[in-house]
Amino acid sequence: MNEQELCRKRLLDLSRQADRKGIVLFSDFLNLNEQNIFHSLQKELYTTAKLSGGYEQAERQMVAFIPDALCYEWSYPFVCIHAVPQYPKYAEKLTHRDVLGALMHLGLDRSKIGDIVLLENDIYIFCSETISSFIMDQFTQIRHTMIRSSIIEDVSTLKVHPVFEEHDDMVASNRIDAIIARAYHLSRSEAAAYLTAEKVFINGRCITNCNQSCDNGDIVSVRQKGRFVFETDQSLSKKGKLCVRFMIYK
Repeated sequence: MNEQELCRKRLLDLSRQADRKGIVLFSDFLNLNEQNIFHSLQKELYTTAKLSGGYEQAERQMVAFIPDALCYEWSYPFVCIHAVPQYPKYAEKLTHRDVLGALMHLGLDRSKIGDIVLLENDIYIFCSETISSFIMDQFTQIRHTMIRSSIIEDVSTLKVHPVFEEHDDMVASNRIDAIIARAYHLSRSEAAAYLTAEKVFINGRCITNCNQSCDNGDIVSVRQKGRFVFETDQSLSKKGKLCVRFMIYK
């Protein structure tokens, strides 16, 4: 049984158990491929389901399977760890890869960790409650930079947001291959190759059709390239090209 089929069975089983037991059950953090599988199961689920990654536009998200007639309050079983350098003056310029590498070096399961957001010297790590104490005890250094951490348990009060680079541009038509090609300076054939390789996602759904259009506000992810928010008011240039804005995640 391949990984996709295992993911499908795991999600259906969680929904079935939540319905049978009358309690809310949760998945691990899902990557884009797993979210695409989840979206494909909507007609097969036994319960309603909601996704959250702790903040708006989070990429890695957890599913809550919610049975009908639920009579108690619930919350997602994840927290946010806020890490900062102990000595900011001597801190290195850290990247997402540096932080994730340090966490993986501790032997953690990637599915227990959500998004990692870097804002200047502030690092925000969304993770399952089950591993938060371990991270607090063991996660003390990234490369040569010593860090100190605290837990933000109520993520609803957190003002985490992605940082963008904005680019105004024009595309020949509202087709995903043309949009990707323009955003990442590729040829149309190169963009099409990403689509056929199942490396393109719009709002967490895998897209393989080059003719697929984008709506204003769609989040487009391209594996090995990055992701961006697609914005357009549908206005056209004098030459008939569509005016767009790419909000590229830094």
